[in-house]
Amino acid sequence: ALSPLSFIERTAAIYPDRLAVVHGAVRRTWAETYHRCRRLAGALAARGIGRGDTVAVIAANIPEMFEAHFGVPMSGAVLNTINTRLDAEAIAFILNHGEAKVVLVDPEFSEVVQRALRMAGRDRLVIDILDESFEGGSRIGALTYDAFLEECPAEYRWSLPGDEWDAISLNYTSGTTGFPKGVVYHHRGAYLNALSNIVTWGMPQHSVYLWTLPMFHCNGWCFPWTLAANAGVCVCLRAVR
Repeated sequence: ALSPLSFIERTAAIYPDRLAVVHGAVRRTWAETYHRCRRLAGALAARGIGRGDTVAVIAANIPEMFEAHFGVPMSGAVLNTINTRLDAEAIAFILNHGEAKVVLVDPEFSEVVQRALRMAGRDRLVIDILDESFEGGSRIGALTYDAFLEECPAEYRWSLPGDEWDAISLNYTSGTTGFPKGVVYHHRGAYLNALSNIVTWGMPQHSVYLWTLPMFHCNGWCFPWTLAANAGVCVCLRAVR
């Protein structure tokens, strides 16, 4: 099965000590990043999240958003990255339409997400992503992202999808002509698009990529997976100002 999840497994094995993620004072290698992604997958699985379930993320371009592109599908679940510029009504619609069972929330968007959760009116596991580089927002979840990673069972082993046509992510249009419409990516398509980015851009190995494109937008045009294939450096940037 073709899946971009194979990229991070390979890169962590071949280049474990190369820099993978930069965010403010945070520096993580590919081995460390892969470890955190596996722990996210294991924690989701321990909570009963698996194949076909949806995990939503509302976050800026921060390391946890990058990790979710691997950790969520490693559990078999489908990643739903939600546009941070939407209002509470649109977010509530997406949460219900996509049937999200878990929601990861960046504190910068806690207010609008809290309103959306009230409108959506369903019980969901809400997890707060605490970012030391950001001041403001509030905790609205049951636990923090790092505390959630601690729930990963030591024996958890992830696997590639049995079917490369399984969904890896669920994206939504902006809903300019009505309700937002869901768009599904499959593992095979994400794999091929991630590699085509390297070819089309002429990216040398170990490229340094500054995140100005939102990762919520079409999964950053598959560049989270591209960087894993490239063994590059993911430079996170909360906002272009």
